[in-house]
Amino acid sequence: MTLLDRHLFKGVLATCLAAVALFAFIVALPNVVRELLSPLLTGQFGLATFVRLVSLLLPFAISFALPMGMLTGILLTLGRLSADHEITAMRAAGLSLARIARPVLVLAALGTALAIHINLESAPWARAEFHRAFADAVRGNPMGIVVPKTFIRDFRGVVLYVGAKEGDELRDIWLWDLDRESRVRRLVRAESGRLVYDEATNSFVPTLVRATIEERDGDDPESPARAPKVATVERFEEVRISLERYLGQSLVRIKTEWLTLEELRAARTRHAATVPAAGKEREHARELMNYDLLVQEKLSLATAVFSFALLGIPLGIRVSRRETSANLGIAIVLVLAFYVLTAGVKALDQRPEWRPDLLIWLPNLLFAGLGFRLFRRIGQH
Repeated sequence: MTLLDRHLFKGVLATCLAAVALFAFIVALPNVVRELLSPLLTGQFGLATFVRLVSLLLPFAISFALPMGMLTGILLTLGRLSADHEITAMRAAGLSLARIARPVLVLAALGTALAIHINLESAPWARAEFHRAFADAVRGNPMGIVVPKTFIRDFRGVVLYVGAKEGDELRDIWLWDLDRESRVRRLVRAESGRLVYDEATNSFVPTLVRATIEERDGDDPESPARAPKVATVERFEEVRISLERYLGQSLVRIKTEWLTLEELRAARTRHAATVPAAGKEREHARELMNYDLLVQEKLSLATAVFSFALLGIPLGIRVSRRETSANLGIAIVLVLAFYVLTAGVKALDQRPEWRPDLLIWLPNLLFAGLGFRLFRRIGQH
């Protein structure tokens, strides 16, 4: 590798790493705020668990940030070199565009290989491990879900309010038992009580002391014509509060997109070996296609690293802008166009006869073809 190659390689690499870090932060931040910040602040798990869970989100975030970061890094670096006439000087010295682009394409090939590994192995494993670790953290301190003086609406069919909490002892408890239409069918108020976590059913079993129960009509609980029945009991234990909604599906099943390549192949083989019931042939074929589509989508997203590089090299030279905001704006527009096209193809998953697992490569081919055309046009000047 010559001095020029090292100069271009290091310049693009440094900018790409910074761009990938920025985009990974943007992708991961909503998940951190939505899923992890509240349990950390309420003391449901400690800082060490929080850090580990955030680290498990990073491969998933990087899988999306890597193509964007590669394109942004190339546009910023080559745009600056072109604006400073360094590219012109290289061309005047007899170097072709292909020779100038060689270290950038080598970096793009390495980035593509890394993206394939992340998309097919690291990110799915980390995503599944994140939900397992999160579930374990909640199991370890289930009472951390209960925050005093807060209406807790994350439970299925139940709204809970607790005035005070001292260890496992709760004070001033309000519990609204809802029907399927989210109407209050029973209101329970208690002076004190406890919530016992039942790991077998993944639910809280409340034991309420000195409770007032307000039972409403089961058919029309909101009817003003039917007064609720009110009773006072010393002890109430008739409601179970499911934690399934709070923990999502992490305690129920691992989603298909969280499977590694080997696990996806095994799942596809098992599904292909099953004989569909009468009238379910189309649904069986659609589910089989979804496995193929998921693998091809991950490969396409990884290969987008190279396609974006192939487009970013001539585009950065042609735009010739030093402004970071302008190059960043171009990168965002191109990436959004790529993901919109990809989402459009994924919407065809209900039509397996159209082979969406092959059509998913169209955005990649389009961007690579456009890059190759610009490459040739600039190389001829």
